[in-house]
Amino acid sequence: MNPITPFAINVAQDVLDDLQQRLKQTRWTDEPANADWNYGTNPQYLRELVEYWQTQYDWRKQESALNQLPQFKTTIDGVGIHFIHLKGKGDHPKPLILTHGWPDSFYRFYKVIPMLTDPASYGGDPSQSFDVVVPSIPGFGFSDRVALTDDRTADLWAKLMTDVLGYQTFVAAGGDVGMGITKSLANQFPDRVQAIHLTDVGYPTGQEDWSTMSPAEQEFGQFIQQWWYTEGAYAMLHSTKPQTLGYALNDSPVGLASWIIEKFYTWSDTQGQMENSFTKDELLTNIMIYWVTQTINTSIRTYLEGARATYMSEGGLRSSQYVEAPTGVAIFPAEAPVPEEWANRMVNVKRFTKMPKGGHFAALEEPELWVNEISTFFYDVLAGK
Repeated sequence: MNPITPFAINVAQDVLDDLQQRLKQTRWTDEPANADWNYGTNPQYLRELVEYWQTQYDWRKQESALNQLPQFKTTIDGVGIHFIHLKGKGDHPKPLILTHGWPDSFYRFYKVIPMLTDPASYGGDPSQSFDVVVPSIPGFGFSDRVALTDDRTADLWAKLMTDVLGYQTFVAAGGDVGMGITKSLANQFPDRVQAIHLTDVGYPTGQEDWSTMSPAEQEFGQFIQQWWYTEGAYAMLHSTKPQTLGYALNDSPVGLASWIIEKFYTWSDTQGQMENSFTKDELLTNIMIYWVTQTINTSIRTYLEGARATYMSEGGLRSSQYVEAPTGVAIFPAEAPVPEEWANRMVNVKRFTKMPKGGHFAALEEPELWVNEISTFFYDVLAGK
């Protein structure tokens, strides 16, 4: 048996006091004139965010709001897992596990949890409710500080859903790192995972036979190659030398904020203004989850564990293999422009939707659109439509 312990976030006051001192003593770097976001993080916006962090942001208020969600901890195969579990209203809610990515956290889903469990209160179909489970990936947030591969985490998720929570079958959704974990979950446990939903499906690596690829897929491959040259340095660093970076990010809250918010800006449908997509409170609460738990280092080390398993072990990862389970794919416009032909190579596509707005952190950025899309897909596919 895996005992479940109720959990509430309660950060020690000395951690918050230390943070304030570090913010006050920030040693700011020089900044190019009119830098905007052209050199990385926008210096003007970062200074504005840090000023807000020091003078207006209220962690205790955010902590209290997060504690309105029922949170728990359990230990599976020696790994401590933090998770939210909220049962849906209605006669037959479907069990659903949601997996976040990097550099976000379980906080990605805080807006959508009540919408999925109680759709009638948000103008949705009351018959399309879910029992929602949102774990923190190991190495992220309030789970244990250990870096694991997609496949290892997926194994823990299967045991969480079945052995700990008692669901014999369920559906799953995720994006970014959560995409790989969700694909692996479907591939390792096809008897339990009825269907999955993804906001990305994986990308061309350059190893493909281009003669078999459609013009749209070839164009997509060229886009991804260019993207890696202009935007992919973070992933190469995470996948090769994460410890070098980890010391800096774990020691400097402003450095941590800079590393994270640049991705929130670049990967989201901001239209040139960060707060078109996220409030300062949302950005800072996500950053705080990394800061107070000191998990930025293990979170980025996850990339290296995945790379080693992919390239140094026989057979690679199950997360990189084709998924037979019925799959819904929603591509948001600020994400890479995945063509449907490519999605069909990666997963068993039963629904493919080009979304009208939103980006990488869709459940946080466009919660209503995201909820409607996955609810429609899961209930249609489970009904055999």
